[in-house]
Amino acid sequence: MGEVIGALLPLALGVAVSPIPIIAAILVLLSPRAGSTSGAFLLGWVAGIVVATSVFVAIASGADLGSASSPSAAANWIKIGLGVVLLLVGVRQWRTRPRGDDDAVLPAWMKAIDTLTPVKAIGLGFLLAALNPKNLTLCIAAGVEIGGGGLSNSDVVIAVAVFVVLAASSVAVPVIAYAIARDRMASPLDELRTWLTANNAVVMAVLLAVIGVVMIGKGIGGFD
Repeated sequence: MGEVIGALLPLALGVAVSPIPIIAAILVLLSPRAGSTSGAFLLGWVAGIVVATSVFVAIASGADLGSASSPSAAANWIKIGLGVVLLLVGVRQWRTRPRGDDDAVLPAWMKAIDTLTPVKAIGLGFLLAALNPKNLTLCIAAGVEIGGGGLSNSDVVIAVAVFVVLAASSVAVPVIAYAIARDRMASPLDELRTWLTANNAVVMAVLLAVIGVVMIGKGIGGFD
């Protein structure tokens, strides 16, 4: 159990530190409908992580990928493959970073966040968590770690819960903080949004490269 939780920590960090969902959450909080849409966005974000992770936990469990002490060759190759994917995505992020005085370009859909309804906010949170390629890859890796860890059903639930809580924390914390101290949080959130917008590509490039190397190392180490 401890080994599986340890393997989940960098993966959860990768989801939590993903700048685009955090920026989206901040824009929701700074929108005219923050009161009704911020909680909905958080709900969708958590649900997306739960669904994406649980699906691949079930797949990994059904595929008999071994145990935490003796992972199968298939599990090791999957980890290596996911690590390579994360490295390639990290390289792509690095190559698309702003150069010099260039402004960072954010997705066009962010301009419509001010008009989000609670239902659309749930959908946006879910899509960013479950279908964003970077987050989905990390959730797949988490599912493989949990499903192939030889855990009991109760330990699987605990492991998924730990991963979800940590992965969702970067969106949950500002939403909860804003709900408690709305007037005091507006300025710090706007400053954080500005910093994340400028450094989005660099943050993700470095993070994905590190996690990719860790995943490849775990896969190679599993063949011993």
